Amino acid sequence: MPRNQQEPIPVYLFLGFLESGKTKFIQETLEDKRFNNGERTLLLIFEEGIEEYDPSRFAKKGVVEIRTIGSKEEMTVANLAKLAYDTKAERVVAEYNGMWNVSDLFQNMPQNWAVAQVMFFADATTFLNYNANMRSLVVDKLNLCELVVFNRFDKSFDVPEFHKIVRGVSRRTEICYEYNDGQVAYDDIEDPLPFDVEAENIVIKDEDFALWYRDIMDDPGKYDGKTVTFKGLAAKNKKFPPNCFALGRHIMTCCVEDIQYCWAAAEWDTPFEPRQPKHWVNVTAKVSVQKHKLYRGAGPVLRVISLADAAPPEKEVATFY
Repeated sequence: MPRNQQEPIPVYLFLGFLESGKTKFIQETLEDKRFNNGERTLLLIFEEGIEEYDPSRFAKKGVVEIRTIGSKEEMTVANLAKLAYDTKAERVVAEYNGMWNVSDLFQNMPQNWAVAQVMFFADATTFLNYNANMRSLVVDKLNLCELVVFNRFDKSFDVPEFHKIVRGVSRRTEICYEYNDGQVAYDDIEDPLPFDVEAENIVIKDEDFALWYRDIMDDPGKYDGKTVTFKGLAAKNKKFPPNCFALGRHIMTCCVEDIQYCWAAAEWDTPFEPRQPKHWVNVTAKVSVQKHKLYRGAGPVLRVISLADAAPPEKEVATFY
């Protein structure tokens, strides 16, 4: 059945560095009738590796159009939209360049494209080296993927080391290990949070703020109606509604360049104007998940119970380690 022109074009995005196994996986996927059942597919290649595609083995012949984007200059909204139009694409499969930030693609993605799935492939024999020397590029991929596949995995490798790197960026990403002998195993290491989510008052230590912030933003419903206590930076600007301000901290994911102020909307019946440039406070608040003017939809709103000035934490920038 042809795609309704009003429906968005789904994009299946495959991330990874050279020789990470992306091409092999996409080839096998397009050979599978369960995925390739006749939908017109635009296969976009953003980097050319050693392996090449073999269209003769695709499950459906003549429905996959292969195009190459060889430079960032070619990656424009107009060019990508034209490729989809010319190929009558009903979906896009993209093998992305591992040395480019994914945000570059998102900024140039046509409005009628919608990301359906993101997978990250990594050669386990080189991944730790990439992480040590190109941490920002690794984080860029792990931030977005639903599944990371570590292929060429050897039984002598330290599974917790790989697990820790992924969990340092995302607690939602599934982790798969493909061993050299053909066995496949999914990561089942538990990651207990360093604070008690079931406590009457959830107390967040300074060193645990980054983990807590990511968790409440990933799964706000877990905290709905609960009370939390933490130390944070209060901030406000003239666009904020009355009795509303921001509470958060600067968080570093991988490097100094990516430090940013991460905050949640807070409301307090008591008039409050945060001092500039920094106003550290100890706060206890009840979480309410709701639509708010400071969010694009629903999010955690901190209804302040008590607030007092505080000294800065030992490390003002929060991290995941």
